[in-house]
Amino acid sequence: MHVSRFPRSGASIPRRRFVQGLAGGGALAALGLGSRSALAVQPPVPVLAGSRLDLSIGRSPADFTGRPRLATTVNGSLPGPTLRMREGDNVLLRVANRLRHDWTSIHWHGLLLPANMDGVPGLSFDGIAPGEAWEYRFDVRQSGTYWYHSHSMFQEQAGLYGALVIDPIQPPPYHFDREHVVLLSDWTDMDPTALFRRMKKDAGYDNWYRPTVGDLVRHARANGVGPALRERAMWDRMRMTPSDISDINGHTYTYLLNGTAPAGNWTGLFRPGERVLLRFINASAMTYFDVRIPGLELTVVAADGQYIHPVTVDEFRIAAAETFDVLVEPAGADAFAIFAQDSGRTGYARGTLAVRHGLVPPVPALDPRPLLTMDDMGHGGMDHGGMDHGAMDHGGMQHASTGSAPMDHAGMDHGGMDHAGMDHAGMDHVAMGHGPGKQPADSSAHGMQRHPDSERGNPLVDMQAMSLAPRLEDPGVGLRGNGRTVLTYGAMRSLFDDPDGRDPGREVELHLTGHMEKFAWSFDGLSFMDAEPLRMRYGERLRVTLVNDTMMSHPIHLHGMWSDVEDADGRFQLRKHTVDMPPGTRRSFRVRADALGRWAFHCHLLYHMEAGMMREVRVEEGA
Repeated sequence: MHVSRFPRSGASIPRRRFVQGLAGGGALAALGLGSRSALAVQPPVPVLAGSRLDLSIGRSPADFTGRPRLATTVNGSLPGPTLRMREGDNVLLRVANRLRHDWTSIHWHGLLLPANMDGVPGLSFDGIAPGEAWEYRFDVRQSGTYWYHSHSMFQEQAGLYGALVIDPIQPPPYHFDREHVVLLSDWTDMDPTALFRRMKKDAGYDNWYRPTVGDLVRHARANGVGPALRERAMWDRMRMTPSDISDINGHTYTYLLNGTAPAGNWTGLFRPGERVLLRFINASAMTYFDVRIPGLELTVVAADGQYIHPVTVDEFRIAAAETFDVLVEPAGADAFAIFAQDSGRTGYARGTLAVRHGLVPPVPALDPRPLLTMDDMGHGGMDHGGMDHGAMDHGGMQHASTGSAPMDHAGMDHGGMDHAGMDHAGMDHVAMGHGPGKQPADSSAHGMQRHPDSERGNPLVDMQAMSLAPRLEDPGVGLRGNGRTVLTYGAMRSLFDDPDGRDPGREVELHLTGHMEKFAWSFDGLSFMDAEPLRMRYGERLRVTLVNDTMMSHPIHLHGMWSDVEDADGRFQLRKHTVDMPPGTRRSFRVRADALGRWAFHCHLLYHMEAGMMREVRVEEGA
């Protein structure tokens, strides 16, 4: 690393938004363009190509809602410039920190590189001090669609992210005539640190759709008074609502496509008869997007930069940090809407594929708001009639606890119990410590999931799932039975066999845990500061099994190594760098520990990571 110094400038950020936002944004204000003057044509996101690139991190004015704010930008652009490299090159990226007070960093998401080039302060390096620069140098060992972002506090939320495209040495296994990067993100006018404080004080702030008396009446008419009352009582005991789909949504966020708010209508051009490759990247801090282009089939040809057997769908869900490469063949119209609604149906990002600028195709209405079920949360098939959730604080929902008298299972040995068909009435699941240990592949069929001792009586754990499955064929909450063909993990298979070929030599099981009302997130009930590193032996092949005990989805990212997702029978299926974990799921992936050093392993929902859902992974010789 070479350190240089130069003049510094900077400021900070506050808040506000409108539903569709304004057309302006990113570096437009810095160019002297007001929001209204930017309504016609948005400037393209800059592209930097080559093996020697210079990036400057600073602050630039941005206006998405009618009130200018300061964003954290790369080379004055939001998103940052699209970086293009070539597989096999040795690259040098000089990153200068022009912020007045803040340290910064850039993490190259999904790239295989030396640990000291990974860009995570406290693990890879100290970070980049104000007025200084850092040189990232590494060999490019892969190809495909990736992205980069800050790993320093909340700078990613404030705009420090961009696309990274690596051209392959060998031609891809498909043909296309032109390509567009489609980078999705979420913007808030709030200072992200203030937004995090708000989540800690009131985690249910954005949940505007809690059940009403009218909902109860409609449910009773449709299903009977008894079932309706029992279900409402069940939610009340858990102090939860079925509308808790996302922590932060369109009531706080303006959703962007390539740095453009919906009213700005970002446009990518095509000629009739062309096959267009769309490189979708979810660079959001906290948002899952459901993406479709009405009138066009979407053929997914790569996931997280890795080729898959082509899958043709109408729609796909993309978790935070995931990337999908999609082929489309626009025909029959001059313009098509790229529509990306958030998973809670509170807002959307949108753009246009068109034969020329200025065309505005119809934008679909938001789908109906989805509701969670007990099945979705890993409690399906259980009799919860007397379950005591009085100790379980679920997500800012101010419902009274019924105070049922639970069975006391503390200290009870469940190791030899037959849980199949067991009636769980009156069980206090938070107090139940089922002990650590490897779980059989069909554990969900037993109706009971074991949990580590660190979750027992833990004030930072408000839920434990009991009936889990991989659910690889499930499109997800809000996407089932919508009349469209929706992409699932089960439908995707890598275009290659297991690159390692060995069976895992050992298994590590980690539970995704949290307390929604306290907005505390963790692995096994232990936050980052309280947990020992997960140690891997250099060269070993191991299985990591994740169990989602929470009612939220979590995209889990392991730095430095691939996560090879297994199918329900334990066979290699899909290579990823980010593995989505919907609520009520238990999924496994294989890891080849071929990268020495200290690595981050975390939920890629930014505020979940900052609230504790992160572990250090150490790959060591002879560990």
